[in-house]
Amino acid sequence: MKNRDVARIFNDLAELLELNGENPFRIRAYKRAAQNIESYPKDVADASEEDLTKMPGIGKDLAGKIREIANTGKLRAYEDLRREFPDGLIEVMSVPGVGPKTAKLLYEKLHVKDIDDLERLASDRRLETIPGIREKTEQNILKGIAMVKRRTERTPLGEALPLAEEMLSRLSKDAPVDSIELAGSIRRFRETVKDIDVLCTSTEPEAVMKAFIKLPNVKDVIAHGPTKSSVFLREGIQVDLRVVEDASLGSALAYFTGSKAHNIRLREMAVRKGLKINEYGVFREKDDKRLGGEKEEDIYRALGLQFVPPELREDSGEIEAALKNNLPKLVEMKDIKGDLHVHTNRSDGSHTLKELVEAARKRGYKYIAITDHTKGLGVAGGLSEKELLDEIREIDALNKKLRGFRLLKGAEVDIRSDESLDLPDELLKKLDVVVASIHSGFRQSSKQITGRLLAAMRNPYVNIIAHPTGRLIGKREAYDIDMDAVIKTAAETGTALEINSYPLRLDLGDVSVRAAAGLGVPISIATDTHAIANFDYMRYGVGVARRGWLRKDDVLNTLGLTALLKALKKKHPR
Repeated sequence: MKNRDVARIFNDLAELLELNGENPFRIRAYKRAAQNIESYPKDVADASEEDLTKMPGIGKDLAGKIREIANTGKLRAYEDLRREFPDGLIEVMSVPGVGPKTAKLLYEKLHVKDIDDLERLASDRRLETIPGIREKTEQNILKGIAMVKRRTERTPLGEALPLAEEMLSRLSKDAPVDSIELAGSIRRFRETVKDIDVLCTSTEPEAVMKAFIKLPNVKDVIAHGPTKSSVFLREGIQVDLRVVEDASLGSALAYFTGSKAHNIRLREMAVRKGLKINEYGVFREKDDKRLGGEKEEDIYRALGLQFVPPELREDSGEIEAALKNNLPKLVEMKDIKGDLHVHTNRSDGSHTLKELVEAARKRGYKYIAITDHTKGLGVAGGLSEKELLDEIREIDALNKKLRGFRLLKGAEVDIRSDESLDLPDELLKKLDVVVASIHSGFRQSSKQITGRLLAAMRNPYVNIIAHPTGRLIGKREAYDIDMDAVIKTAAETGTALEINSYPLRLDLGDVSVRAAAGLGVPISIATDTHAIANFDYMRYGVGVARRGWLRKDDVLNTLGLTALLKALKKKHPR
């Protein structure tokens, strides 16, 4: 059992407990445990009870349940509760607009057992007999069902990339591969991927294929050949593996990485130059002379283009820029100096200030901003004004002991439905960083939602708008906002917009990131860390930033501490 499998059982158990109307504190305990298990750096199946109980939120009872799952693949408490409800009811609960109470009513009153039942009844306008459901609600439920069904067709990057990297690591150890690389949309850091493309070189391709189809998480073998095989993983995604010659690795990487539109443009350029490009190399058309292909750069050089980084290969202006040698030097992980959105165990995080400092320093950071939730978000343990003042004092005391590292005093302030913030300016001005975000009222009109964000940005103490669209990939659509107005106001007020690196958010998306940077809006790439391992999510945010054409200078947290503090104070001199 992998950590994600154990976490999934805990999450599903929490959903069933919620469906059953159980104690909310018990439900929250399972969800928090699932979060920490998924983020645990080692395999929980190999961890001792002592190690497990050192994990935040895990006591002896939950540690015993983890051991039970690891040893048997099942959890009796979960299996017993599952028998009380149809299997499809958890998926019904995942539809936006259908919470546990509604799902239970739908099951009891209308015998809804799965998402197909729900779709049929919503289409026939038969859900309105349930309290709280009206015609507009039914339409929103139908939209939510469509989103859930799309989710089954594409896998979020945050799920696909770890699977792919684990597979590459195993093949590198167990199969006679010389080099092995990811290609396709996963290499372009698309937020969702349809399948996983892997390329490798080997002098023993058939042995590689044999090892590939025998990987432990292979559910079905779709095709098995001497140099190409396809499998379907039990995690629900297809993987295609090709063994190519050393001389063709670069051209194959280019061919299988670029989007369809990008590759068509390259082939059109090749034809005009009397060339032919494919996965085997670049050739002169008149005599079929091979001009290159061992490296990706060979393809772009032959076409007179500046090398195009994988994240930009979408036919969104990159070829025109490459013709002029005008592509930006994209931001890299090594440029990141700190994280400006981090939660502690004072709100809904799992770790103390000292633990977070230690983890951040190990990553080479020079600072992190502590941005616990404020009182408006009670469900996340939001801090009262007194509790935030206590945290400020604790941060000040700890900073006096630190050398070469700084904890920034911050908060993630809730933007209320009436456009006000849930903390007064008198307290906000005591903070180094104020992150503002929306956590409720997602179904308000575009004018209302946009108005809330604009009002927050006009507050002289708000530095950053977090996860600006509120979306959760495959789970919740972005709320309806006027993004042009948001970006324009951010530029006018000097407010940064966040790329939230949490893999199911990746919010802002790349298109909006590029538009914002074009108007000079600073961008913060942040992890929204709730557990130490979440710091590793930074790479997803950097991937979005690169897809949005961001340079190092476009990103707020590539600044050193002194420059960062100066940039933050520009909005409100103190």
